[in-house]
Amino acid sequence: MFRDEDRSIEPMAVSAEAGVWASPGAGVLGVERRLAQRMLRYLHNPPIRVVMWNGESIAPPGNPDNPDAPPVARVVLRDRAAFYRLLSNPDREFGELYSAGRLVIEGDLLACIEAVYRSMTAGGSFRDHVPGRLHRVGANTLGRSRAHIHRHYDIGNDFYRLWLDEAMVYTCAYFAEPDMTLGAAQQAKMEHVCRKLRLRPGQSVIEAGCGWGALAIHMAQHHGVHVRAFNISHEQLVFARARAHDLGLDDRVEFIEDDYRNIAGRCDAFVSVGMLEHVGPSDYQTLGRVVDGCLSETGLALIHSIGRNRPMRMNPWIASCIFPGGYTPALSEMTQIFEPAGFSVLDVENLRLHYALTLRNWLDRYEQSADRVRWMFDDRFVRMWRLYLAGSLAAFTTGWMQLFQVVFTRWSNNEIPMTRADLYRPTPRP
Repeated sequence: MFRDEDRSIEPMAVSAEAGVWASPGAGVLGVERRLAQRMLRYLHNPPIRVVMWNGESIAPPGNPDNPDAPPVARVVLRDRAAFYRLLSNPDREFGELYSAGRLVIEGDLLACIEAVYRSMTAGGSFRDHVPGRLHRVGANTLGRSRAHIHRHYDIGNDFYRLWLDEAMVYTCAYFAEPDMTLGAAQQAKMEHVCRKLRLRPGQSVIEAGCGWGALAIHMAQHHGVHVRAFNISHEQLVFARARAHDLGLDDRVEFIEDDYRNIAGRCDAFVSVGMLEHVGPSDYQTLGRVVDGCLSETGLALIHSIGRNRPMRMNPWIASCIFPGGYTPALSEMTQIFEPAGFSVLDVENLRLHYALTLRNWLDRYEQSADRVRWMFDDRFVRMWRLYLAGSLAAFTTGWMQLFQVVFTRWSNNEIPMTRADLYRPTPRP
């Protein structure tokens, strides 16, 4: 719900002013009403109500253009301690309290989060905030990277199978037609990537961070290339190898359980879809050196990543509970992949609204499987992932998050098309 800005209501000031951190009494003190109003002002008065533990409702000032407009949702705090935890660090504690069931959204969760994001934008925080400490992102060492990937991706293929498409693609789809199914849009995304790389039969491709192997398999099956795909999630690779074997592609796709930093060998195309979010800014130049070491003189490379309009730190709840070690870069930060290695950027496309539609599909499918997820895990897990998916969807619909596809090549490569027309023409199959 709360933006991942590097600011919060100071916990020491709150505790000193109220002096009732641990008091379980049912009544709401006057100072607590003022603190709730202050929290709403901090959020630039979104159209939501805060409902205290005794049922008392606190609303922001009405919209002068529509004073009778109802709130889009009610944020219900179950106990006094939850209220003070939220005040102390809203960026982190909202997710913790919602997951624990101590903070409840009455109304549309997505509309509530979108209202807060839009209110913060209208309040000027997006323009006026100075990044400050945002770049203090811990380095993802080899050991840390394995631990982080294990925590997110190895929680079970059966869980992801409930709400991803049949090919298990866990990245932004491409809705070339508005009525596409999720599976068709994911196939369209993979084909869109292949066309940008101008793949030809017989070429060699290196993929860094291959997920459950869908793109590697698509490239080999539909474009006749040979792929070496790297990943450090064991569970994903077990799935990918089995699927490639079933399709008779063992001779064209090799899935390697190793870190992108250990990639070696030459290739005609290099691709990474959805891995950069796990790399971290301190290793962007390392990734650039890896591409530099393997890409042929006329090869093309593509990096597909969630991004930002400007540098911002990760939401601390997301970083702790969902994507440990994750970071979503601004384009200005991504240039550290390309510039030190002397690469030329050929194309940048923003697929933000495509990711919003992808997430809407994921969230709908997740909700349909919520009982199954609860049986597999527990109520807390169900709420945690519901918030993650809904919050991500809101971030894309309101413009807080972007989705960048960047195509680049060596500075000396002149064997590139003069227009993008070929991206949208039917391409022959091998």
